[in-house]
Amino acid sequence: MLTEEQLKALLSDLETDRVERTISTSNTDKFGQAICAFANDLPNHRQPGYLLIGANDNGTLSGLVVTDELLIKLGAIRSDGNVLPQPVISVAKFSFEGGDIAVVEVIPSDLPPVRFKGRIHIRVGPRKAIANEQEERVLSERRVALARSFDARPCPEGRLDDLALGQFDAYRREVVDQETIAANHRPVELQLASLRLFDPERACPTHAGILLFGKNSRFFLPGSYVQYLKLPGTDLTDLPEDQAEISGDLHSVLRELEGRLKLLIKTSMQPVSALEEKMLPDFPEWALRELLMNAVMHRNYDSNSPIRFYAFSDHIEIQSPGGLYGEATPENFPTRNSYRNPVIAEAMKSFGFVNRFGYGVQRAQALLAQNGNPPATFEFDEHSVLVRIFRRPA
Repeated sequence: MLTEEQLKALLSDLETDRVERTISTSNTDKFGQAICAFANDLPNHRQPGYLLIGANDNGTLSGLVVTDELLIKLGAIRSDGNVLPQPVISVAKFSFEGGDIAVVEVIPSDLPPVRFKGRIHIRVGPRKAIANEQEERVLSERRVALARSFDARPCPEGRLDDLALGQFDAYRREVVDQETIAANHRPVELQLASLRLFDPERACPTHAGILLFGKNSRFFLPGSYVQYLKLPGTDLTDLPEDQAEISGDLHSVLRELEGRLKLLIKTSMQPVSALEEKMLPDFPEWALRELLMNAVMHRNYDSNSPIRFYAFSDHIEIQSPGGLYGEATPENFPTRNSYRNPVIAEAMKSFGFVNRFGYGVQRAQALLAQNGNPPATFEFDEHSVLVRIFRRPA
């Protein structure tokens, strides 16, 4: 985050493509558009952009009093799923004699183009604009050189014919603004590239493109499936009652996992007082769902190992390939998050399998507690994360 002296310099200078000032404290769409534009960094400064709240257009202070509520609202823009892929932002408060300034610092994205509610916002000098087709292509081509995550990298063995383009078209209508689609005359390769699903330089899908819309994703990524076992007891050596290898395009995999979850859960009458009984499940469905979706989102798709989803008589185990990633450690988990697969995370949010980023594990633990289940336990090593969810005591 910038220093107080640097902030004073930004206030006294002209508004540029790295600085936006506003006195509004409630226009969250305006905030989201500014953050999206700074994350796209069309001029390619590779330096942070700053949204300054509490400053007039001429740089004078508006007399704003920055509250904790405002800072929380600004910080929540990172995880609410309207700016995709997730931006990297910092929020801070500065106090001066003439009033406070809330500063949102936005780091340029390694995965442009970034969208706010389906539109690509950019800065053209001191003003915001919607990217045209050429500007969108510049951002897509820049990503090829910047992409660090495995899901955004090219899958060189793949070709356009390996993707189910009808499914992609339906997805595009969910994530891209309808006016943008209507004005779009680009070939399908560039439409895919705009959503980080195709590498136009190498003329091949990205790994995310293969995972989301591949006709046979396991041919290219052998570990991209879920191994499911339902066992009668507590020992993995027992003869399974049911087993499956759940594979296919990611949307189909997630739908089948939801269906199997529902079949696992049993309900029974439980006393809640001397005069009242209540139907309670042995596992809260949404807690299991959050933890399973978390495994799909964060797993290492470069591994040949599948996700293991095992249902025992007294507990459920979910093991995903790949240890904790980025800033996440056993000590700060689950309050710190880094996204190994940001393109997959974006797609799961757009499909409706994720409501908000960064809160899945905490929400699952809260739901388990409300249902009377013990808290889920986590084991971490270099190669995997294992979560155990225990049945509610009878």
